[in-house]
Amino acid sequence: MTTDINTKPRLNRKDNGSGEKLPVKILQFGEGNFLRAFVDYAFKTLNDEVGFNAGVAVVQPLPGGMVGMLKEQDGMYTVFLNGIKNGKNIQEIHLIDNIVQCIDPYKNFKELMDVAKEDSLEFIISNTTEAGIEYVDSDILSDESPKSFPAKVAAVLYERYRHFNGDRSKGLTIIPCELINYNADTLKTVLLQLHKLWKLEDDFAAWIDEACTFHNTLVDRIVPGYPTDKEAEFQNKLDYLDRFMVAAEPFFLWVIEGDEKLKQKIPFHKTNLDVKVIADMQPYRDRKVRILNGIHTAMVPLSLMHGNETVEETLTDSFTAKYVSEIAFNEILPTLDMDKDELKKFTEEVLDRFRNPFIRHQLSDIALNSVSKFKVRVLPTIIAYVEKYGKLPLNLVFGFACLIRFYKGDWNGKTLPVNDSADITEAFKAAWINSTLEGTVSEILSNTAFWDENLNEISGLSAAIVHALEIIEEHGIEKGYQKFISHFS
Repeated sequence: MTTDINTKPRLNRKDNGSGEKLPVKILQFGEGNFLRAFVDYAFKTLNDEVGFNAGVAVVQPLPGGMVGMLKEQDGMYTVFLNGIKNGKNIQEIHLIDNIVQCIDPYKNFKELMDVAKEDSLEFIISNTTEAGIEYVDSDILSDESPKSFPAKVAAVLYERYRHFNGDRSKGLTIIPCELINYNADTLKTVLLQLHKLWKLEDDFAAWIDEACTFHNTLVDRIVPGYPTDKEAEFQNKLDYLDRFMVAAEPFFLWVIEGDEKLKQKIPFHKTNLDVKVIADMQPYRDRKVRILNGIHTAMVPLSLMHGNETVEETLTDSFTAKYVSEIAFNEILPTLDMDKDELKKFTEEVLDRFRNPFIRHQLSDIALNSVSKFKVRVLPTIIAYVEKYGKLPLNLVFGFACLIRFYKGDWNGKTLPVNDSADITEAFKAAWINSTLEGTVSEILSNTAFWDENLNEISGLSAAIVHALEIIEEHGIEKGYQKFISHFS
């Protein structure tokens, strides 16, 4: 029996919370689906199972974000875990109640600065996408929020440094979750650049270095987000109305570089969560980013233009499933210097996760910031393959061509879900104005702001992408792919 979900009371702390006021131990930059279904879920588990007693203050990193909507539910929401684990169907419902403060720094920057002075504060955690950790030399230190995420962190740290008069015991543990390699090291570098830009005292730089600790990380959980297509079904499982619920898979892996001191500070080893605090996370990082995330990013434009809408559809459609298998087993795995049997087992697990029938992971959601994702997740495989075999990985190159075509913005009379920063979308728009396809491809490949290098220098890449784009326009995705592969075979 179902009920009208709109007659239910909205989720709120008075009716659904424990009444406990948790101290703010964690300052979290980002309010998106992933952080809420991963980090906040993890620390909620730590609170429940170990008595960690940590409240989270969530900061909206961009204008027009969702903290206002989250605040309407007193920071509370539901995580649905749906999937297959050890051959068994898993369906769990978790009420997350450890977010105790929701901050929009663009409307109330002072509120963020006040949290910086909290004696209970211990951690900064973030996920602002791969494009988030950037140095913006126009950012200034003032009583208004700076633009970039690192500048906000720098402002928080400087406020804390001044409030506690440089006390080395008041430093913070900084654990970024952005999916770039050496994410914490990169953030620290930008913070020190901002210290110099803002001409702050030398002791503040020393305080960052001596009092704060920075920990590179790897995160792994597929989080499709709000179950739009099954909203009523999910809402009917609840006694309240939740406009901020999030669906995720049961799989959970968090690898954090750190020592025994960090392990004791965040005692996840006392829970059942797979959190690994280890000295070197690089093997885990390479495996996950190049395989799981690499497959995701490489398949999205091709699969969307082929007509699929979700990851599961991509893995059940015969054409796109074969494409995914080709890039995974024949192009990505051969470039990784790890045990091949372990890599094969991990890849098969990943593909099983992609086939999860309980999760409708929209390809349009994964398409967010595809250029920066492609640079981090797919381009290293293309380069490594060329270096190892002296030829192009044809399936990934075809996927690269689909990415370029995707950023044109429309396909077969339909608008494509391009979602990226204005500078990137404008650069693609300008490139597509070229009078020749060769000119378009050359301009895109030479854009070092996209790729950190001129990709026209990879032998044969530009010509192969031009050829792929020509046959995509003439024959469509599936037939174009077949002709492209046969052309080079």
